[in-house]
Amino acid sequence: MGRRRRGTMSEGFKVELAKDLGFYDTVQREGWGGIRSRDAGNMTKRAVEMAEQRMAEQYQNKQ
Repeated sequence: MGRRRRGTMSEGFKVELAKDLGFYDTVQREGWGGIRSRDAGNMTKRAVEMAEQRMAEQYQNKQ
């Protein structure tokens, strides 16, 4: 068996993303293990988009 990696997203951030993406009700009923892999992928994709946007804004503000 492989090792489980500890998550890097805070619980609050994951909840915010789940609400924004429309599957927080599943999380409330079944926990994080109840979400579809597609939802987990979309959550990760959205987190990366947000991080990239923040970095771009920071870069723009420095110039």
